[in-house]
Amino acid sequence: MQIKFYKYQGTGNDFVMVDNREGFFPKDAVQLIEKLCDRRFGIGADGLILLENHPDYDFKMVYYNSDGNESSMCGNGGRCLVAFAKSLNVIKNTTTFIATDGLHHATVLDNWVVSLQMKDVATVKIEEEYVFLNTGSPHHVTLVNDIENHDVKTIGAAIRYSDLYGKAGSNVNFVSQISENHFRLRTYERGVEEETFSCGTGATAVAIAMHAIGKTTSNIINLDVEGGKLKVTFEKKGMEYCNVFLEGKATFVFEGAIEI
Repeated sequence: MQIKFYKYQGTGNDFVMVDNREGFFPKDAVQLIEKLCDRRFGIGADGLILLENHPDYDFKMVYYNSDGNESSMCGNGGRCLVAFAKSLNVIKNTTTFIATDGLHHATVLDNWVVSLQMKDVATVKIEEEYVFLNTGSPHHVTLVNDIENHDVKTIGAAIRYSDLYGKAGSNVNFVSQISENHFRLRTYERGVEEETFSCGTGATAVAIAMHAIGKTTSNIINLDVEGGKLKVTFEKKGMEYCNVFLEGKATFVFEGAIEI
């Protein structure tokens, strides 16, 4: 069987997109998805995303990591899927869609910048050496001094597989502060098992974590990632972070067909 695919990237976090509104894609084919995401033997991507019909919303997002397993929410993937949905004329410039962590609202702005509403965060666990929170996916956040020379893959993997997070593991973010509301981060992603050029839920987690520990008082956070720049905005009501938005470009790369 031949499938048509589309390649998108959001600040270097890249995805294979498949229009699965007719339900033809073999969703439990872990090895197939892993092969499609393989950078040597397949299309190459950090993950694969299916756009599917939903009776109550504009569409449904189904996200797989590059290891072939269905995973938790991906912020950059969600932004790219919104751009993909617009290109298919499934939506115009605004949308409400459902993902594994619930409903998301999004807007396509000028130049294919997508603003995506993320889930509210009620719990931020603050420890002496790190912060942990869930922004649709679990994230460990820690400040480091020399971020450019930090061994993200080795140290990130050690934390991801540590007893701290058990079998499920956690994404791991390393952060340095540039100015009052400007941070640099690098992320080790579970499921990819590598440092990625960007992680949307990770950027969201870093913004909230830095506010929670008093590194910034701003609710507009600019973030430099390996693949570009993101912005996170939020409101804090009591102990809860709400109206959280992740904003950045979502870029079409190419399209093609592949035999599976």
